[in-house]
Amino acid sequence: MLVSHYFEWESAITGGFAQSVNNQRKILDRHGIEYTTEPIVDADLLHLNNMGPRSVYYTKRAQRAGTPVLAHTHNTAADFRDSFVFSNQIAKPLRPYLEYAYGQADHLVCPSEHNQEVIAGYTDTPSTVISNGFDADRFAGSDDPDLRREYLDRYDLEPPVVFMFGHVIRRKGLDTFVETARALPEYDFAWFGYLNPTGGTLDRFLQPRETRRLVANSPDNCTFTGYIEDPRGAPAAGDVFFWPSRNENEGMALLEAMHCRKPPVIRSIPTYEWLEDGEDCLKANEEFIEPIRRLCENPDRRREIGATAAETTEQFTLDAVGERLVGLYEQLV
Repeated sequence: MLVSHYFEWESAITGGFAQSVNNQRKILDRHGIEYTTEPIVDADLLHLNNMGPRSVYYTKRAQRAGTPVLAHTHNTAADFRDSFVFSNQIAKPLRPYLEYAYGQADHLVCPSEHNQEVIAGYTDTPSTVISNGFDADRFAGSDDPDLRREYLDRYDLEPPVVFMFGHVIRRKGLDTFVETARALPEYDFAWFGYLNPTGGTLDRFLQPRETRRLVANSPDNCTFTGYIEDPRGAPAAGDVFFWPSRNENEGMALLEAMHCRKPPVIRSIPTYEWLEDGEDCLKANEEFIEPIRRLCENPDRRREIGATAAETTEQFTLDAVGERLVGLYEQLV
């Protein structure tokens, strides 16, 4: 089987989106499936990860050639909002465009049941839910005491540390993160990750004014580290994972933190109905102060929820999701 595994605008996209594509390619490598990252129509399957105009063009060419087209539904209009400059304005025409683009594919892969429900409002194209999964190997050794001390010292953090990692954008609950830190001055809060949507040098142009204001005016106990080369540094230094995101298709950073046995405090949104409040996470709508305080003050409770969270993520390892992805490939081919 030869798969054309194409990721439009690959060089410009970072974060969980890019990592999910890397995960797929690791799965293909592990299963011995030959693939090219170029869009070609004489492959056995064309798998598209970002339905830009070039992807739509190759979709039409592939279908004329009799090649099945599989598209990942990483993008929705709601997920696009509150990310970078003009994202809210672009989100308005983005939905009808995505309705058209996803409607051209033969089959869709949705990273969560919630995402599948949203996409069902876009198109009646058949779809299958397969998690983006997470690469556990990237976090091997995140519990190393020396690594923990290195990152605590680097950013002058005092445990217990409330942390987050991912792009610093409003949709992920930036305002909630900052204001919760302000309400809990006795704890250090740290957000590990790019301070702009692309990870490039255009942050002052791409980052909305309100996002820059929130970061600039954050309290002294709130640290924004910027990009860190070793992803293990975030869970190594952190004790409570605070994920106040308002909209997610899945949220790979949450899976990664849970795998590292970090108890998550999350916003109760439809994406996370599969998580059990009080078992593998603590959920809240707007009032996050008390859940965070409870975990910070109770190490035993942190360990208990963290252990259950790690067990929950076993269904999202690359081995687990890889079998489903390869099975779908074989079905379509």
